[in-house]
Amino acid sequence: MNTDTLPKQDMLTAMISILGKDNVLTDDYSTSLYAQDVFTKDIPAAVVVSPGDKHELSHVLKIATEFKMNVVPRGGGMSYTKGYVPVKSQSVMIDLGRMDRVLEINTQDMYVTVESGCTWKKLHEALKGKGVRTPYWGTLSGSKATVGGGLSQNSIFWGSGQFGTAVDSVIGLEVALADGTLVTTGSGAQINGSPFFRHYGPDLTGIFTCDNGALGFKATATFRLIPELPAKGFLAFDFKQGDDCIAAMSEISRQGLAMECFGFDPFLQALRLKRESLAKDVKALAGVMKSSGSFLGALKDGAKLAMAGRGYMKDVGYSVQIIVEDRIDAAVEARMNDIRAIAKQFNGNEIENSIPKITRSNPFGPVNNMLGPQGERWVPVHGLFPHSKIKQAHDGVEAIFAQHAADIEKFDIGVGYLFAVVANNCFVLEPVFFWPDAYTEIHEKSVEPDYLAKVGKHEENLPARAKVHQIRTELSTFFKDLGGVHLQIGKTYQFKEGIEPDTYKMIQGIKSIVDPDGRVNPETLGLG
Repeated sequence: MNTDTLPKQDMLTAMISILGKDNVLTDDYSTSLYAQDVFTKDIPAAVVVSPGDKHELSHVLKIATEFKMNVVPRGGGMSYTKGYVPVKSQSVMIDLGRMDRVLEINTQDMYVTVESGCTWKKLHEALKGKGVRTPYWGTLSGSKATVGGGLSQNSIFWGSGQFGTAVDSVIGLEVALADGTLVTTGSGAQINGSPFFRHYGPDLTGIFTCDNGALGFKATATFRLIPELPAKGFLAFDFKQGDDCIAAMSEISRQGLAMECFGFDPFLQALRLKRESLAKDVKALAGVMKSSGSFLGALKDGAKLAMAGRGYMKDVGYSVQIIVEDRIDAAVEARMNDIRAIAKQFNGNEIENSIPKITRSNPFGPVNNMLGPQGERWVPVHGLFPHSKIKQAHDGVEAIFAQHAADIEKFDIGVGYLFAVVANNCFVLEPVFFWPDAYTEIHEKSVEPDYLAKVGKHEENLPARAKVHQIRTELSTFFKDLGGVHLQIGKTYQFKEGIEPDTYKMIQGIKSIVDPDGRVNPETLGLG
């Protein structure tokens, strides 16, 4: 136990009386593990507490207020921008993983309410067979990533191509403020009301979304439901030039044709093929066959994917993977034909659709991509841009990579891109880095044991890590100067520096009301 950061015994006793001994942790392993994210390991927490519901959360915050402790919220731990990494000693890390219940599924009024520690995977499975879904329904890391984390930092992927980000689907919250006060947003705040509608007076829900946990602790969240779209189609294309790939994705986005539309540059594509194994493909293939609508459909899908194998990707340049959904097959086919015409316009060639089909049938797989195929560390950086700026953004990143080319080679740093579109007005550019370096406890806890055993572990490589940090910082500055915005801002992106001063003063004013002593996740969003 770290005696330098040991919290006061009276506070621990009070917390144990509310949560039980097993949910108040002060051992060195726990206080280090829960305080690190995928990229940063720094100051450990003084104590890690795990409330079981909103009332226990409220009690814990009241105790922390009494003892003047800093408090930091933690969801699934899948972020990489220091969003929940403490910057001050004597911090109480509040792990919301026990608050994981699906509280209400209301198919008459079309909403679902969950506790914030519920994973996207658990929510998805709870809605299976009911004919409904949330418009946005999770991130690729949704086997571990939580609803509360997704709303605090915002997230994209499943459903994003047509329905936007996580926060675009939320209609109400229950939030615990710094002193433990519980407040409700949306129509659920009305006395004798229900949480069926987001707006009733000022949009208080919006204040507590994308706040990166700086303004309060999300206890519960309510999402609207939509009917499931049973008809699905899958497409994939090969583009030899990055500009063609980006232009095609932008046009597909503008026309609102795809439920998901994402792409890889040649480097990231090759890395994916190295990481996955034939055994994984066979397991994924079973998922594809299971998800087919009929026995004959299962046989057809299985035979086609088995014959395609993985060889078809060897000569592919920039790949774009697309999933289309609608009410009927004819509507899906119409969307797919429009997409094919756009791809052809920008010199794309249609290829096997194995990747989108396998990905969709196994939407919440293991998070092994936290490490590369040889055990390399991984971290991305990203910017969200309007379509008019995405080429300039991509060209600028390429120029920064070129400036650092010698060191990138010297430190054996691999760089690539993930592309994605959000609704019809946003393009996500995500440069990614892989480099040889020792992984930490969060990787050991999150990655599958057999994958860890296969890839091995590198020695600590501080010079390479410092170079990655330097390039990421330069990219963040470039994105700010170009007018890009970000998900999971945390303590990494230059939010304060890029916001108009009067707007930022208003954010500071809200912070002073909900957290007057500045004890909730200090320095997030640049706030004290």
